[in-house]
Amino acid sequence: MAQTKEILTLAVELADTMLRSGAEIYRVEDSVIHILEAYGLEDFDVYVLSNGIFASANENRDDACSMIRHVPMATTHLQRVAALNQLTRDICDHKCTIEEANERLLECRCLPTYPGILVLLACGLACSAFCALFGGNLLESVFSFGIGVAEQLLLFYCRDHKVSRFLTSVYTSILISFLAILVVITGLPVHHDKLVIGSIMPIVPGIVFTTAIRDFYNEDYLSGGIHLIDALLTALCIAVGVSIPLVLFRSLGGLI
Repeated sequence: MAQTKEILTLAVELADTMLRSGAEIYRVEDSVIHILEAYGLEDFDVYVLSNGIFASANENRDDACSMIRHVPMATTHLQRVAALNQLTRDICDHKCTIEEANERLLECRCLPTYPGILVLLACGLACSAFCALFGGNLLESVFSFGIGVAEQLLLFYCRDHKVSRFLTSVYTSILISFLAILVVITGLPVHHDKLVIGSIMPIVPGIVFTTAIRDFYNEDYLSGGIHLIDALLTALCIAVGVSIPLVLFRSLGGLI
């Protein structure tokens, strides 16, 4: 019983970390199945949702074990996903014991994120590039860079204060639209729509929407529906946030 529980715990903990890091549902489920097979467990069932894991092993034996885990939806950490994928491959190739796998899993969880200054610059450059991609001129791209940096600072603040993702989308899009309006009313040859379109791209739920389509393709309709609803609600929050400064400005007699 202890060995079965230890193996199942390892598999579920690894799956938990993968889900929290933004891995696809089918990848998480496949990893758990391969780990259980590699350690010789039998009669197992694994069912993974976008925010939950259900797993059982050795169901027809005295050492039967089952686990349920709730996993809140989190941000993407591709470096951690890649490390966990490699750990799964090494387990399947019998290159590490259960104890070694647990140690490596802890190391994967401790992988650092990118430095804050690098994230700020990346967000600014991304906004600037997207603005140019959607037809913005050089001046608009420069202002989009500044808006992107301010946007990322607000995202850092919301993350540190544990603001919900939907409110974060609303607050961030309000800031983007408001800063774009401030730039436009200076009289410079810039367009509000180009600034906003370029700057909101880092918070557009593209990965979530793509994941939903992939889940539907894999006939995982429940997880696909959850991801699709999440993407649509996030898009709605962005639309509401962008429109609030516009409505207020126009109600005061401004023209955009």
